[in-house]
Amino acid sequence: MKKNLIEIWGDLVDLKDLIIAIAICSVTTMGSFFLAPAADTTKQLFFGLGGAVLGFVISAVLIKPKRTVIEEEEN
Repeated sequence: MKKNLIEIWGDLVDLKDLIIAIAICSVTTMGSFFLAPAADTTKQLFFGLGGAVLGFVISAVLIKPKRTVIEEEEN
């Protein structure tokens, strides 16, 4: 089975995992933003940032790295 890998900032990423991570981060960011009081833009900013961090943590826990590291000894 061939993986759909794309290159982002010099690293190969599985397209399916990328879309899942973007969806998780978008939902948590916007959800937190809309939980903040509508009259206070400062709280909206910080709630949104908190949601983005929460989305990152959830994505990091759910999506495992697929990188294989091979160390070679130099003689």
